[in-house]
Amino acid sequence: MASTTPTSVSPDAPVAPVRPWAAVLALGGATFCVVTTEMLPVGLLTPLRDGLDVSAGTAGLTLTLPGLVAAVAAPLLPVAVRRADRRQVLCALLLVLAAADLLSALAPDVPVLFAARALVGVCIGGVWALAAGLAVRLVPARSVGRATSVVFSGVAVASVLGVPAGTLLATAVGWRWSFAALAALAAGASLTLALGLPPLPAEQPLRLRQLARLAGAPRIRRGMSAVALLIVGHFAAYTYVRPILERTPGLGTGRVGALLLCYGLAGVMGTFAAGVFATRSARRLLGVIAAALGAVIALLIPAGGSAAVSGTLVVLWGLVYGGVSVSAQTWLSAAEPHAREAVSAMFAGVFNTAIALGAFTGGRVSDAFGLTAALCVAAGLGVLAVPLLASAGAGRD
Repeated sequence: MASTTPTSVSPDAPVAPVRPWAAVLALGGATFCVVTTEMLPVGLLTPLRDGLDVSAGTAGLTLTLPGLVAAVAAPLLPVAVRRADRRQVLCALLLVLAAADLLSALAPDVPVLFAARALVGVCIGGVWALAAGLAVRLVPARSVGRATSVVFSGVAVASVLGVPAGTLLATAVGWRWSFAALAALAAGASLTLALGLPPLPAEQPLRLRQLARLAGAPRIRRGMSAVALLIVGHFAAYTYVRPILERTPGLGTGRVGALLLCYGLAGVMGTFAAGVFATRSARRLLGVIAAALGAVIALLIPAGGSAAVSGTLVVLWGLVYGGVSVSAQTWLSAAEPHAREAVSAMFAGVFNTAIALGAFTGGRVSDAFGLTAALCVAAGLGVLAVPLLASAGAGRD
């Protein structure tokens, strides 16, 4: 591939494994592991705070740190391993994830836990940068869309099953066992990848200058900025959703875990609903999502005295947020149809940076001014994305 030609997803030379859907499901399992490991501190924030004797904001840094590392790893790791077999790299990343989860389970203090979470960040960025574009090499062209959905379904399943299950396990036997269970799961996912994936030699190596070119494209720049505002706002509040809900009368620890499960189920519904409408106008859909997300988070403030209203709003929150990734990815891919792989790497980097900034912002605001202030900031950031999306309306949606 010439240096002036952008990287693109091409089905010209698929690997065609004997069991293609087993390979696709293995990739879905890998994304489930990394997303569950990344998001687990959301459900464990109170136990982490109490068990390590730190503030809620400091405990929230266990989400901030891997997000920052993943933001760097997502674009750089594919460049570093440009000639390596993707199956071998993915298997190695899942083994590193297992080791990081085990270290988290055994961590005697916060510095050790932070070191483990930094390793998690490398795995998050690497897995997403490599796995997101592999479906086209595993199945016939007519099935690429469905296969890609399965790979990305790890996100939804992590919200529905992974984080709530980890939260319930922590409630029953302690937060350390939640990380230990994830270590075993990641090791199993590595074995599944080794058995399910065919050899996947590098096809079109990603180069840094290609990412620099994309970063200067106006539509990509606006799109990434809008996504960053949305994700920062979401995680500024969602990282601290457990203590926010626990202060609501009638919502104890057990009910919060069940409510997070409902949040995840609503997120799955939102993902599939957005998939239906995103093909018509992904940018406009993302604008509606931004406005709705800001409104729902803001309404949690006056609803704090009612368990029923707060629970309903959390479910609506999951429904709305479930459409963010689908609509954003659809819009950005359409903006650069000949550089989808590079766009995906950039998207993963921006997304994880925003996760880290959101968790950091929510933590600093909540420590200084309280949880209500964190909700106000989160709602405001979501609303700020609306005019930015409107200004990006020139050309195709």
